[in-house]
Amino acid sequence: MMAILFVLISGANDGATLIGLGLRFPRSPGWLITAILLVALLTVPYVLGVAVARTFTEGLAELDTPGGTATFLAGVVIAVVVIAVLTRRGLPTSLTLAVIGGIAGAGLGAGLPVSWRRLGAVLTIGLCAPLAGLLLGYLLGALSRRVPSHRRMSRLMSAAHLAAYTAQCVAYAANDGQKMIAVVSVALDVAGRAGGLGAVGRVEVPPGWMAVLAVLFLVGSLTSLTRVGERLGRGLVITRPLHIVSAETAATCAVLGSSALGSPVSMTQSITAGVVGAAASEGVKRVRWQGVLNVGTAWLVTLPSSMALGCLAGLAVRLL
Repeated sequence: MMAILFVLISGANDGATLIGLGLRFPRSPGWLITAILLVALLTVPYVLGVAVARTFTEGLAELDTPGGTATFLAGVVIAVVVIAVLTRRGLPTSLTLAVIGGIAGAGLGAGLPVSWRRLGAVLTIGLCAPLAGLLLGYLLGALSRRVPSHRRMSRLMSAAHLAAYTAQCVAYAANDGQKMIAVVSVALDVAGRAGGLGAVGRVEVPPGWMAVLAVLFLVGSLTSLTRVGERLGRGLVITRPLHIVSAETAATCAVLGSSALGSPVSMTQSITAGVVGAAASEGVKRVRWQGVLNVGTAWLVTLPSSMALGCLAGLAVRLL
């Protein structure tokens, strides 16, 4: 049940942002935007691997010990609780940060060794990714205005959008989306185990369950598409087609670079930064800074609150 709820919230938080931005491009077929994302979720982990998912189950704390599964699940529960409030407000938040903070905090509270060096590296890369998205978005936005006009520009822009959006979905499935794989893998391991919770095993999700995951993710996306998608597209900046392609490309580069390091980063943050950078390339007045400030405030609250509450949850697991 917890895994199902987690995937639904991931869809409401991440999927709505991906699909919402994709649909902001003029004449984008909704069925195609959705299909591209679903295909990426179903295939990319089997092609590019699940290194990022293993970071959640192996890299933050020593969860391969007795009590590791209970600690992991406690961290996930805390992440869901923290993010649910922000999601209900329709804010593009970072569920990834909440999970990282929840698992690390739970490991600390449970008395398990926490890999502070790895955690520091993950958070540093997580901070650098949106900054890279911001810079790339600005540069791409500035360069796009230098492209000479062409009578087929509309078709070329549509093709560029589909290519950039597809690459963005691949990046999500190779990185940020793998937090769902980690949670579902642990849940399936618990369901198939007769001797209690025990230690966290290797990450493995059969194709049939991946299909279920993708469908639940889509359902979650549709429940929050209007609130999150339109807030990113209209409430954050004044979005133009060139902004969208530039932002998608910038976010893809930032997230794929992090995937190569096996480090989870927030696609939502990278997309937001890319959109802001692309819009800012035409002048800071195009950015609605109040919306940016609200999103930034939500990010600042997510990590410390999830880590603190995760520590309390881990302590409870330790005492039980």
